Amino acid sequence: AEDWLVTAELFSEDERPGLAGFITRKTCRTAAIFHDAIPLRFPRTTWPRSVARHPGYLKLLASFDRIWAVSRASRDELAGYWRWLGLESTPPVEVLALGADFDGAPRVGSPGAASPVIVCTGILEPRKNQEFLVEVCSRLWRGGLRFELHLVGRVNPHFGEPVLRRVREAAREFPGQLHHHDGVPDETLARLLRSARATVFPTRAEGCGLPLLESLWRGVPCVCSDLPVLRENTDGGGCVPVTLDDTAAWERALRRILTDDGHHAALVRAALSRALPRWSDTAGALRAGLGA
Repeated sequence: AEDWLVTAELFSEDERPGLAGFITRKTCRTAAIFHDAIPLRFPRTTWPRSVARHPGYLKLLASFDRIWAVSRASRDELAGYWRWLGLESTPPVEVLALGADFDGAPRVGSPGAASPVIVCTGILEPRKNQEFLVEVCSRLWRGGLRFELHLVGRVNPHFGEPVLRRVREAAREFPGQLHHHDGVPDETLARLLRSARATVFPTRAEGCGLPLLESLWRGVPCVCSDLPVLRENTDGGGCVPVTLDDTAAWERALRRILTDDGHHAALVRAALSRALPRWSDTAGALRAGLGA
């Protein structure tokens, strides 16, 4: 069997001196998992170090033997960047389906389906769009709809403070209805998902969108942004795609999923009836691709 170097993380020559030479010398075969080009698409709201290293990272990926992208959208972004660079020789890029079973929980309907609780998972930052979500929920709360919104995620140290301020303002205005959980363990996230009637994912950009898949695994419907990358998984059922940043459309979607039991039950059935990838499937696909 051949020796392979496989990396699933970002890297740069500055952080790993000599890496570029090692890759281009072909001491062994090389493969990488590519997540996204978000630092180049949204540089004003991405960690500065990520923005600085991403062009070199994307270019160096072209020297690898094999690339797996986590979605068709990510695959197309990478291929487009290489074309823009004018590279004549690039490796094949295949799509690798990531696992939906983040904690090994069985695929059963959520016992909290009747509870008026919605959960949003993701680092607090402009790209994840929690500030927009809080505004939508605030309109519903002011209109008399009673439910809880749980935001789960640490705060981006560069860009998250304004989002956190808005969350705290809304939490004071609507006591007991808005909760922020910073840095919780998997067990706490699992408990929150068990209590959820739905998850919400108003994101502006993703490489794959794992929170959506993890929600579907548990039979919890997901109301999410109607992004092409998310449509790769929403079209199979159990989801409500909504136009990005359309306040009225998001209000309607959240109100319906919280109050229409028939609509909600149909989404739960669709989510649980879907075939979803496990992490063991992801590992198997990698091993097969490496000839293991």
